[in-house]
Amino acid sequence: MQSATSYQSIDLPGRFEAELGKLVRRIGAAATKIGMKLLISNDDGIYSEGVRALANGLANSGHDVTVVCPDRERSATGHGLTLHQPIRAEVVQSVFHPAVKAWACSGTPADCVKLALWALLDSKPDLVLSGINHGSNLGTDVLYSGTVSAAMEGVVEGIPAIAFSLTSFTVREFAPAAAFAQRLVTQLEKHPLPELLLLNVNVPAVAEAAIAGVAITRQGIRRYVDVFEKRIDPRGKTYYWLAGEVLEDVEEPSEFAEYAITDVEANRQNYISITPLQYNLTSVRGLAALKDWHCR
Repeated sequence: MQSATSYQSIDLPGRFEAELGKLVRRIGAAATKIGMKLLISNDDGIYSEGVRALANGLANSGHDVTVVCPDRERSATGHGLTLHQPIRAEVVQSVFHPAVKAWACSGTPADCVKLALWALLDSKPDLVLSGINHGSNLGTDVLYSGTVSAAMEGVVEGIPAIAFSLTSFTVREFAPAAAFAQRLVTQLEKHPLPELLLLNVNVPAVAEAAIAGVAITRQGIRRYVDVFEKRIDPRGKTYYWLAGEVLEDVEEPSEFAEYAITDVEANRQNYISITPLQYNLTSVRGLAALKDWHCR
């Protein structure tokens, strides 16, 4: 058995300090690699190419990524919620980067974000992201878009959000949009938004070298000539398919016209458009116009 004297002769304090220093340096190095805590959803479904490009790119950049998406395509579902049946969520493996945690949800895009925030995540994310949508979400499309609604659910819950869309239903090259998403998230990590906003981002479906730049835009107008195509099923029952043509060139006077071009115009010129949106739809001009009304 060692005596107290021989025990004290061993340089334990020196060894302890050296090992502690190594541990602190390792922890510090690991901490510098941890980026933002991100929640990602979409309306194209958990197996879509766009969400894989977005989630994997951000995970590779060192961010803590969780994906909760519909288990099938839920395009144009708006901000609908599931109220009359249960919502199921199943863990998805071997689809994303190994560091990404992922669930497939039976509900709508807004359901996915709400479920993630209140049941699946252990803490609040720094940002809610949605996309990358396979197709544009320009102008008044945002009122119908499941992609934008998923992001807006984050804003409703007090979390800034970004919706990403590739402006083509046929082009499947998501790399430029995913690369821009990484740059934008890095920018927001260093310089957070000054107020609670949703950034609606539309990336033109062209080669990265052909992208003209980035434009801060206002919401444009996208009206459609709606056509319901009438058909008869094999049992003689009538059904309808919604079709039609988009009217992108519709323009109305706007008090913001002098500040920014529309997202529709920016995309036409091959700019990435970033449009700040909010969920408060109150018309300020309407308030002023109605203040003298005397309704009884």
